[in-house]
Amino acid sequence: MDEEPPAAGTGAAGGASDSAKPSSDLKEPEESLMQTPQGNPLVLPHTLPELLSKDTVQVELIPEKKGLFLKHVEYEVSSKRFRCSVYRRYNDFVVFHEMLLQKFPYRMVPALPPKRMLGADREFIETRRRALKRFINLVARHPPFSEDVLLKLFLSFSGSDVQNKLRELVQGVGDEFMTCKLSTQAKDFLPADIQVQFAASRELIRNIYNSFYKLRDRTERIASRAVDNASDLLLFGKELSALGSDTTPLPSWASLNNSAWGNLKQALKGLSVEFALLADKAVQQGKQEENDVVEKLNLFLDLLQSYKDLCERHEKGVLHKHQRALHKYSMMKRQMMSATVQNKEPESVEQLESRIVEQENAILTMELRNYFSLYCLHQETQLIHIYLPLTSHILGAFVNSQIQGHKEMSKVWNELKPKLSCLFSGSSNLSALPLSSQEVNFFPS
Repeated sequence: MDEEPPAAGTGAAGGASDSAKPSSDLKEPEESLMQTPQGNPLVLPHTLPELLSKDTVQVELIPEKKGLFLKHVEYEVSSKRFRCSVYRRYNDFVVFHEMLLQKFPYRMVPALPPKRMLGADREFIETRRRALKRFINLVARHPPFSEDVLLKLFLSFSGSDVQNKLRELVQGVGDEFMTCKLSTQAKDFLPADIQVQFAASRELIRNIYNSFYKLRDRTERIASRAVDNASDLLLFGKELSALGSDTTPLPSWASLNNSAWGNLKQALKGLSVEFALLADKAVQQGKQEENDVVEKLNLFLDLLQSYKDLCERHEKGVLHKHQRALHKYSMMKRQMMSATVQNKEPESVEQLESRIVEQENAILTMELRNYFSLYCLHQETQLIHIYLPLTSHILGAFVNSQIQGHKEMSKVWNELKPKLSCLFSGSSNLSALPLSSQEVNFFPS
């Protein structure tokens, strides 16, 4: 993500307008929102529900297929929008990601999870599956991406050479700067203080990312503790059951005709059922928080990270190239002045003049790309803010999980309480179980 995409420079522009688009049964949309804007083209006319309703893509692991030497992990990718399912491998996602960066170098392209070279365990495979699902859903709901033929091919093409098909769609077409009708007019739509706004937005997104990163880590710990709590409750119940099932003979001199131990064992035998139920409820709560809260936080973090990566591409890519072009131009101008003063041959002066004209054209292209990059950044910033209300969904899911989890756990605990009280029904001294420090003080002062 830190590397500059090949299409960001002047090389991507060369010859793109003269190249025919590759033939395909997947037709390009006639006009996208970016091509025919209505009103202010800087403003994204979307709401969060509209973005989320664009598509829902499921990524499920399918049984391992064994090759001659390697085991390949495959995924079933199902799109609600295109009403189809296709099989994809991790490398298919990699090529799709590369083509998106080539075609949309000035947009937020989410990062892919890393590829593990050595043997991958189940936990790694599941973590990567979740990350791939987040990636494809963010792409499928991104306004320009959602209308692009690349996405349609990736989600619907069932042939075996999907990687070559993806490359063919991009080859010779040029990036978004070459195909968008507004690319040469981007400067006209930008506010005068765009650089100040860009710096402020970048700082704000950085702060939001840092906070959500910490929230995600805390939520993961909470969900993990619920699972750990389930394990402890299950073991607690098993130990009570083991105690009640103890067959060690009781000496007559120890009981003194008191049946307390026998009654206690009888009552303890059945308690493992309730504690197993408590453990099950705790596991359910942990999984629900993992799926409904942690995953939503990860989705938002992936989006924020893609914005940070885009800002770096802008600074290290087109902006850096623009600065280099200006430096090269100034060097040429100095050479031209030196050649004029020294009265060099006309041919060498003409060649230098021709090179200066070429460099001026390159600088103009770089300036246009720089403004178009800022234009896209302006829209991508809006996209981040459109996603910000997702925070309420995340908090709502977290609160609902806690309420539901505590409610179900409380119900089981309340059902367990009478069974604990009957443990002491045979005692003449204790008619009911003391359940709080207010009812009995074990350590009188």
